[in-house]
Amino acid sequence: MSATSTLAMTHLVPLAKDLDENKVTPGLLGFVVFALIGGAVWLLMKSMNKHMNKVDFEEEPQTGETQPGEARATASPKGTKGERTA
Repeated sequence: MSATSTLAMTHLVPLAKDLDENKVTPGLLGFVVFALIGGAVWLLMKSMNKHMNKVDFEEEPQTGETQPGEARATASPKGTKGERTA
């Protein structure tokens, strides 16, 4: 053991004995980590809402639910928005 570590141990051991061994608190580090996680969740939710608002979804009627006077809608050969064609 070096002289520095021995000196540090002699000063820190009495301070450690003053602490209540049955009481554990998260302290500043716990608060900072919790705040960062909360901020990250908020940013992710904001980004998700932005992306969900960009989605343009129109539900197609199921087979047999079309009105007799309506023409049946067919998909274009290029596909719908967001689909890849081969």
